[in-house]
Amino acid sequence: MDIKKIIREQKHKLMWILLFSILLAGIIVFQAFLIVEIIQSIFVENEPFEAVITLLILLFIFLIARVLIIHLIGSVSLRLGFQAKKKIRSQLLNHFSTKTITPTNEDQTGKKISLMLDTVDEVDPYFSEYLPKVIQASTIPITILVVIFFFNYPSGLIILFTAPFIPLFMAIIGMKTRDKSEEQIEQMNAFSAQFLDTLQGLKTLKIFGKSRQSETKIETSTLGFRDATMDVLKVAFASAFMMELISMLSMGLIALEVSFRMIIFDTITFHTAFFVLLLAPEFYVFLKELSSAFHSGRESLTAIKKIDEEISTESQDVSWGNHKLQKDSPSTIKLDNVEMQYPNEGFSLGPINLHIDPYEKIALIGESGSGKTTLFHLLAGLMEPKAGTIYLDGYAKSDVDSSSWFNQLGYLSQNPYIFAGTIAENISLSTNKRVNDQDIWNALKQVELDSLVSTLENGIHTTVGEGGRGLSGGEKQRLALARILVKQPSILLFDEPTTGLDLKTEKVIQNTLEQLTEKMTVITIAHRVKTIQSSDRIWIMEDGKIGADGTHKELKHSNKFYQSLITSTRKENIE
Repeated sequence: MDIKKIIREQKHKLMWILLFSILLAGIIVFQAFLIVEIIQSIFVENEPFEAVITLLILLFIFLIARVLIIHLIGSVSLRLGFQAKKKIRSQLLNHFSTKTITPTNEDQTGKKISLMLDTVDEVDPYFSEYLPKVIQASTIPITILVVIFFFNYPSGLIILFTAPFIPLFMAIIGMKTRDKSEEQIEQMNAFSAQFLDTLQGLKTLKIFGKSRQSETKIETSTLGFRDATMDVLKVAFASAFMMELISMLSMGLIALEVSFRMIIFDTITFHTAFFVLLLAPEFYVFLKELSSAFHSGRESLTAIKKIDEEISTESQDVSWGNHKLQKDSPSTIKLDNVEMQYPNEGFSLGPINLHIDPYEKIALIGESGSGKTTLFHLLAGLMEPKAGTIYLDGYAKSDVDSSSWFNQLGYLSQNPYIFAGTIAENISLSTNKRVNDQDIWNALKQVELDSLVSTLENGIHTTVGEGGRGLSGGEKQRLALARILVKQPSILLFDEPTTGLDLKTEKVIQNTLEQLTEKMTVITIAHRVKTIQSSDRIWIMEDGKIGADGTHKELKHSNKFYQSLITSTRKENIE
């Protein structure tokens, strides 16, 4: 992740902040000058109140202008932070979506969610607070210092002597903050992962009587996060105290200096002394604000480092090109010496050599862990092979436009994911074409879900998934099948359900698929003998390789695994 690039993209907003800061510096100086003029006229020169009405009106205008400028700086700063977070989240989402899928995901879901939400939010202060305060501290205090030097150089010398202590202390605090912030983010990620994993597996934990034990683990993670947060706050409070102490001592020295010069030595007028005393606090106000923002900025840099580590993690992205595939028929698929190796795992796939013609029906069978799902993901374009080439219509996959491939692809898994949204949204997300309500109802009727949906108060606009109406396993399968019906893909990858479906649901799915798949290429991870026997070809996976390829008639006489599968199925049917 290139932070400098993000900053360059937001350069126009930073330029606006710089312009507003220069205007604010001028307003602060003239505001102080007007206050001194009013006090000088009324209390020193004993002029009537009417003599300062014009000055009071001007002071009111400058006060309004100051509030307006501060509001504008804050507004631009917030937009700067929002755009930066949007850009970073987009980079993270792109990283996660293009990352090769592995069956055993090393990163916890909770950690990813925490990274996308909490850690990215931690980046916000760097853009919305720290950078704007750096610009303000680089313009306003310098302007004030120049004016103070012009009117009373001894006060300027005191400021020059004391001011460096603030950035020096900021650097010391910054080093401490970095370590504490890293510890806090680690604790936050650990807590998020632990909490989400526990919620997802709560039913299992209760069944095995481990809910209390899990509760203790969550409590430990919570206390660890609390302690890490308190350590960060301790550093923040120490930083704030030291900034206040330095600025108070500096102000005391300036007040002492102008008092001696005005009362004892009579070398400075009241007007100048008061003017300097009004400007000096403004100088330190912006340095103290920078100090506070610096602390937040250091925490943000720690968060940026964590995000950068994730984005920089070596992973083989799925490569695509620009060639558009034809739409009138399913693409021919060819795998030429394709191999796949999972990182830090012993399993490897391949080399695989196969050819799939349009409209073929392929059944993929094999023992658990033989590589069926991995081959499925490779065919779908969700994984990048370590070696070899996948050809689509004679073009290497790396030269093919991804959208033209996914537009003709349908995927029906054993555990389809139902997104948080309405039934209509879940069904229509499978296609880019316009889908009206009647199309949705037609699909639901084909999968025999229309009667259930019609009883719901909002019908197809009923919210399901997270935060909505729950669905059974069979209802999820049929809803996912409705997605396929609406999309009408030319190639279907289907992982046949083995358990959890009642006979009626299974029959609905099978009947619908038989009608649907007449005009498409179908590759099925098959578990039912009927599906296997009706396929044009059967692939038997053995230890990451295709051990056998043939028809039902060929394999039932030549392959021992297939023979044992047929025999065991017959025994189950008899029993």
